[in-house]
Amino acid sequence: MGHRARSSPHVAAPAAALLLHLLTLAPHHAAVASNPPYTCGAGAPPNIPFCDTGLPIDRRVGDLVARMTVAEKISQLGDESPAVPRLGVPAYKWWSEALHGVSDHGRGVHLSGPLRAATSFPQVILTAASFNPHLWYRIGQVIGVEARAVYNNGQAEGLTFWAPNINVFRDPRWGRGQETPGEDPTVAGKYAAVFVRGVQGYGISGPVNSTDLEASACCKHFTAYDLENWKGVTRYVFDAKVTAQDLEDTYNPPFKSCVEDGHASGIMCSYNRVNGVPTCADYNLLSKTARQNWGFYGYITSDCDAVSIIHDAQGYAKTAEDAVADVLKAGMDVNCGSYVQQHGASALQQGKITEQDIDRALHNLFAVRMRLGLFNGDPRRNRFGDIGPDQVCTQEHQDLALEAALEGIVLLKNDGGALPLSKSTVASLGVVGFNANDATRLLGNYFGPPCATATPLQALQGYVKDTRFAAGCNAAACNVTAIPEAVRVASSADAVVLFMGLDQDQEREEVDRLDLTLPGQQQSLIESVARAAKKPVILVLLCGGPVDVSFAKTNPKIGAILWAGYPGEAGGMAIAQVLFGEHNPGGRLPVTWYPQDFTKVPMTDMRMRADPATGYPGRTYRFYRGPTVFDFGYGLSYSKYSHRFVASGTKPPSMSSIAGLKALEPTATSAAGAAMYEVEAIGAEACERLKFPAVVRVQNHGPMDGKHPVLLFLRWPNATDGSGRPARQLIGFRSLHLRAMQAAHVEFEVSPCKHFSRASEDGRKVIDQGSHFVMVGEDDEFEMSFMP
Repeated sequence: MGHRARSSPHVAAPAAALLLHLLTLAPHHAAVASNPPYTCGAGAPPNIPFCDTGLPIDRRVGDLVARMTVAEKISQLGDESPAVPRLGVPAYKWWSEALHGVSDHGRGVHLSGPLRAATSFPQVILTAASFNPHLWYRIGQVIGVEARAVYNNGQAEGLTFWAPNINVFRDPRWGRGQETPGEDPTVAGKYAAVFVRGVQGYGISGPVNSTDLEASACCKHFTAYDLENWKGVTRYVFDAKVTAQDLEDTYNPPFKSCVEDGHASGIMCSYNRVNGVPTCADYNLLSKTARQNWGFYGYITSDCDAVSIIHDAQGYAKTAEDAVADVLKAGMDVNCGSYVQQHGASALQQGKITEQDIDRALHNLFAVRMRLGLFNGDPRRNRFGDIGPDQVCTQEHQDLALEAALEGIVLLKNDGGALPLSKSTVASLGVVGFNANDATRLLGNYFGPPCATATPLQALQGYVKDTRFAAGCNAAACNVTAIPEAVRVASSADAVVLFMGLDQDQEREEVDRLDLTLPGQQQSLIESVARAAKKPVILVLLCGGPVDVSFAKTNPKIGAILWAGYPGEAGGMAIAQVLFGEHNPGGRLPVTWYPQDFTKVPMTDMRMRADPATGYPGRTYRFYRGPTVFDFGYGLSYSKYSHRFVASGTKPPSMSSIAGLKALEPTATSAAGAAMYEVEAIGAEACERLKFPAVVRVQNHGPMDGKHPVLLFLRWPNATDGSGRPARQLIGFRSLHLRAMQAAHVEFEVSPCKHFSRASEDGRKVIDQGSHFVMVGEDDEFEMSFMP
């Protein structure tokens, strides 16, 4: 984020002494407050409507906003919203972070008092590799509980957390891809929905009580945001040129799921423009799409300083007041920064906004604070009041951090049974690499102080007493090396494990990569160590984005490759357990790993679909036509698994039996001349009757018990016919735990209107006439013809 000026407090005019006497403003200190901030304390009578919990929230908010002066109203439009003492309204800080655990990176949380840590889960990209929505939900639950505990302990000034990041990981060079659930919109959407439900205190599925929030989650960055700084093009000025087709089937679906399925109470609009319009100033995006079409109920914040750049960097708005008007009229509610607070009054005086524009934003903001229970008296006496500091960093929470790391780790290569290692046969262990002995590097970005950490080196020393270590080079940049020392360690040990990859100097917010290869002299170090070792070495990669390790994939002196992402506070122990066979790896890659040659593609080209005429290869497993290092969904195990459809349980419906389908006329034809049927024309009733079960038999053939993700894809037979169809599309996934030799059945619900449809060029959902193939892994598939 850019430089942010602090807003000056707006002092309100005096009000009725009675109201001041009856409302309680809890004591509120910067870091070690004993009481959480709240209003409407004991003694407030029910005839003060905004304190009356028996009234609908809309009425309570309307009463509160009506009592505020214009200056007080404008003061609330920044992420640091000052107190309104005469109304008993405490200050509020909207910006808190909880990407993979409660963090103190924002303004609202202070882990510097009695509570000094929170559970730090793996970075999201690794958690996504588990393909386990129940795990994602439980992580969200822990974050919601720990967030409320920190607040109840007086160490927070807000309960609005700006997570998850659900932008599709479109380009492998993106520095923030590590924060996301990967490249697939279905996975990102499911992650968004269940994580948000967990954070907000909802069930994993089903109806929600939208008036009660344990904590507030915010889906970001809306939309088509996936570039930081590439060859001088920065996120602040980038204009993403996105087709209606790509917006409909790639960039927006995770946000749609976040709102419709997750019931998120927050959305963050992004820095970039989309087709010329800044997202925070786009009425069609914020008000029409999110609020009207998807039914969003919550507040919309800008990214930090995103309002100022509309004028200062992009030149979209001619004046500061125009920028304020653009965002408020588009549907944004609060500015991360002070720009709207500074220029709101002059925008009002110049007639560029109305007081009603301000009131609309305040209604959404105060509604969220009321849904959090912050206008219901002391929160420690209300619904979430029994969540105390003893519920932070519990053993159960720390065990879940370990479980998440274990489930996400992906085995990419395992030649000749190089893994697992055996404690009985490895008398000495050589550990090489800059990533082996730095606990902070396990955490990725946007992390808070973890409960406890152990580096991979420390964990491995618990398995093999004679463990020798050499860093080999200074950092991921690897521009200062000590290769001879690493070679000495490798040549003297029974087994060697290298910890290489990336770090936050190579990939992070505001930093995109230019190359996909390992930086600096890493490859030379790895190959030197591999040549010197007594037997094939193990390569562990710590990184968020994919790297081209083709050299290691084909080198027989490198026996195994593990990808461990940034595995969080328990990552060192998780890696050790996988290496020594105490856990059977089952993670699958949530992104395609491309070769270095992919860097010829401009990062600024937002097109998803390939263009053979120009040699443009497309993006992600759904559209990319080119060689890969490792495919989306790839991952090995210490066990062998098989999958097949169970014919007796897999029953596609008969088209002729569904009323209305026979009379359905094609709405258009594809570029290849095939008939297309618009999903909207099929209708909700027929779509419901088209749904059918697909039952898959999965067997673990041993030799170890294991957790195994089952991935269900749709394949189109003619993905290259110019229609814009993906080559294949993930339509369902489930994670199973199977004992060695155990078999189990897993049932998926297939919805042709949802799963067989694709986006047409103008963004409509259509189903192509003809064959559609449902696949489970590479093992089995069945055909269903859509022929109304």
